[in-house]
Amino acid sequence: MRGSMSKVTPIADHPVLSILTDGEAVLCAGDLHIGLEDEMRSKGVIVPSQTDKMLEELLSLAEGCDRLVLLGDVKHQVPGTSEQEHSELPRFFNSLVKAFGEVDVVRGNHDVGIEDVFFSGVHIHPATGFSIGDVGFVHGHIWPSNTVMAKRTLVMAHNHPAIMFRDGVGHITTERCWLRCVFKEGAHARYPELPEEVVVAPSLNRSLRGSPVNLIGGRQIGPLFGKGMIDLENAQAYLLDGIHLGSVRSLMVKKPKRYSD
Repeated sequence: MRGSMSKVTPIADHPVLSILTDGEAVLCAGDLHIGLEDEMRSKGVIVPSQTDKMLEELLSLAEGCDRLVLLGDVKHQVPGTSEQEHSELPRFFNSLVKAFGEVDVVRGNHDVGIEDVFFSGVHIHPATGFSIGDVGFVHGHIWPSNTVMAKRTLVMAHNHPAIMFRDGVGHITTERCWLRCVFKEGAHARYPELPEEVVVAPSLNRSLRGSPVNLIGGRQIGPLFGKGMIDLENAQAYLLDGIHLGSVRSLMVKKPKRYSD
């Protein structure tokens, strides 16, 4: 049985969701990829760590919230844990636990070994997901559990959604976006119940440019997209400032010759 109706709302100008469910006020974000900058430096690209900026952003939105949910890929290096991750993760989580009281992490594909970096007060959930009220939370790289898929709303990350724009002179820009999706008719074969809506979150880490969802011939990763269960063409896209761009189908562009997914 589904729970009572929840309110799932992107916070304007932030890649963060405000969720009111089961009497709790929940803040939610995904794809932090702490340690990404360490990998970039090893390749000769010098980018300052985004960890403090992400922490400041979450803390600035903490007032009135009962808990924080992170949708996986909190760390970046796979396999193992980088020096940057060992240094930054404990301080990052200690600050979040003090502000929110409760912090939940759904394992992402980059979170192998995350339990080896000690931080108390953080609940680490399996990659199959968990739920609060009638909202299910997953990262998105493996099949969610039946219990999570029986919730009214599914919130996921993993794809780093963005929209690619091409102007009249061929200049290309990419902007991170939110996606609100539904499942295709007849997509019930694997699950006895499906959510009424799927919300796909953009990456919290601004070092990630995002992966355009509106490329002709492009593809999205993870089983729900890869097996064609989610109706991506009719998904509604929203920029971080709240502008509704319309359906993904109405925004399609050709993949630039030199563009790499």
